[in-house]
Amino acid sequence: MKVITADQAAALVQDRWTVASAGFVGAGHAEAVTEALERRFLQSGLPRDLTLVYSAGQGDRGARGVNHFGNAGMTASIVGGHWRSATRLADLAMAEQCEGYNLPQGVLTHLYRAIGGGKPGVMTRIGLHTFVDPRSERDPRYHGGAVNRRAREAIAEGRANWVEAVSFRGDDYLFYPSFPIHCALIRCTAADPRGNLSTHREAFHHELLAMAQAAHNSGGIVIAQVEQLVEHHDNLQAVHVPGILVDYVVVSEDPAHHQMTFAERFNPAYVTPWRGEAAAKAEALLASAAPAGLDAETTAAPLDARTIAQRRAVLELARRRPRVVNLGVGMPAAVGMLAEQAGLDGFTLTVEAGPIGGTPADGLSFGASAYPEAVIDQPSQFDFYEGGGIDLAILGLAELDGHGNVNVSKFGEGAQALIAGVGGFINITQSAKAVVFMGTLTAGGLEVRAEGGQLQIAREGRVRKIVPEVSHLSFNGPYVASLGVPVLYITERAVFEMRADEDGEARLTLIEIAPGVDLQRDVLAQCATPVAVAPDLRPMDACLFRPGPFSIASAG
Repeated sequence: MKVITADQAAALVQDRWTVASAGFVGAGHAEAVTEALERRFLQSGLPRDLTLVYSAGQGDRGARGVNHFGNAGMTASIVGGHWRSATRLADLAMAEQCEGYNLPQGVLTHLYRAIGGGKPGVMTRIGLHTFVDPRSERDPRYHGGAVNRRAREAIAEGRANWVEAVSFRGDDYLFYPSFPIHCALIRCTAADPRGNLSTHREAFHHELLAMAQAAHNSGGIVIAQVEQLVEHHDNLQAVHVPGILVDYVVVSEDPAHHQMTFAERFNPAYVTPWRGEAAAKAEALLASAAPAGLDAETTAAPLDARTIAQRRAVLELARRRPRVVNLGVGMPAAVGMLAEQAGLDGFTLTVEAGPIGGTPADGLSFGASAYPEAVIDQPSQFDFYEGGGIDLAILGLAELDGHGNVNVSKFGEGAQALIAGVGGFINITQSAKAVVFMGTLTAGGLEVRAEGGQLQIAREGRVRKIVPEVSHLSFNGPYVASLGVPVLYITERAVFEMRADEDGEARLTLIEIAPGVDLQRDVLAQCATPVAVAPDLRPMDACLFRPGPFSIASAG
C-alpha cells in the first residue's frame, strides 16, 4: 500500500478503463479523488473514454459525486443503478455523448461479488418484464437497460452486452455477465500502515469489500480515500477492507471532501447502535428529519396532499402488521417517523444500503439510519431482500397506467428527458411480499384542504399521474400480480389496487375514495385512461383528513 495525493491517484487512471465508484447518494464517495480526476481531464484531456460503473446514485444533483465524470470525451459509457443525483451524467447521456445503461442496484452489487469470485456473472429473475429485459421482440418497452439511442445501437450491433435472457430448468432468467474492473474508487475512515481500512465514522459499509476484491482479482487497482492514517486499528470489527486488496491510499486534506454525507459533516446517530430507550427513539426522529428538512413535529405540519398519503400508508402498516419494512426515498421516507409519532411499532425499517432498524434519513443523507440495530453490507442486504425478506415495501409513484405499471426511472425523450434510474426499486418490488406505491393523483400546483374528516380539491394539479401507458417500464403490474403479490397504490384522494377483471386480467382498480370528493370530477376525470371501479368501493378513513395529531387509535 502506498500513500499518495488525490492528483497522483487521478494520474493512475488510464484511457478506456472501467472504473467502479463506491457511494450511496451523499455518503461514502471518494470526493477528493473524483474531483482530482475531473480536474486532470479538464486540464489535459486525459483520461478518455472511461466506462463508469456504480450501483447506488452518488451525487447532489449538482457537481459532486459521480457528476465529476460528466464530461464529453472523458466518459464513453455509464452503467449506473440510480441517476437522479448525478444530473451531469444524465445530461451527457441525453445529449448522446456516451452510452447510458440503468441496471438494478442489487444486481450491480452482486456483480461485484461475482467478479471478485471469478464467477461468469449473476443469473436472477430480477429485471424480467421491465425495461431491463433485453427481449425487445416480446415487448418494445424492453431495452436491455439502455436509456439512450447510443446504448440501444451498441446492444443491437453487439458492442455492448450487459444483460442476456436465458432459460434454465424451464424458467426464464436474466443473466448479467461479469466484466473486468480496472480501478475501484472506495472510501473508508482510516488506514493503518499495511492498508487495512476501517469504516467506524462512515454511515454504512456499502459494497466496499466486494468492489475491492473485484478490482484486485481483475488485475486492476484499488484506490481508497480515508480521513486519517493510524498506527493500528483499535477495533478489529471496524476493519472492512483488508490491506492485501488496497494499492493506494489518499488522505483527504479538505473536510468538505470527506463529509459523512453531502448533507452532514458528521452525525453520531448514524454510527450509534439502538439502545432501546425512549430518548434514543426521540433523538433518532430528530436526527433523521434534519437532512430532509422535515419538521420534527410532523403532526403539527399543514395537512397537505403528501401528509394525507403518508397517513394512509401508516394505516397500511397498522393493518398488515409487517415485521420487516423497506421505505423508498422521498415521500415514503417520512412514513416511518409518522408511524412512530402515531404510536405504531412492532416493525423494523431497513434501507438497501445496509442499515437494519433505527429511523431512515432522507434527502442527501438517504441510505443512513439513526440509531440502527445493525448495519450489514449492501450485497448482503440485497440477498435478504431478493430472497423475500421484506414483508412490505412502500415506494414512490411518479407515473402509473391502467394496467398497474409504474414508471420511476425515465421521463421523456431526447435532450430534455429526465433519467432518474431505478436504484433498488426493481429488486425490491419484484421480491417483497407486498408492495405499496404512494404519490399524489396529480402534480404541478395541486392544493387540497382537509377538515372535519373530508377532503376538498382547492386547485387541481396540471399533470395527471395516471396515463394511458407509462413511458418507461420500471414495474410490470400484471407480472408482479401474477406472482401472487398484493399491490396497492395510495394517493391523497383515492386508493387503487391490482385486481383481476371478469376475464382474469389484472387491472388497476379504484377501491377507496376520500370523503368529500366527487368520483367522476375529482378522480376518474383526473385519470388519462379508464380505470376500473370496485363494486365494493368504500370511503378512505376520515381520520386521514382531520388536522392535528394523527393517531392510529382514531382509525376506523
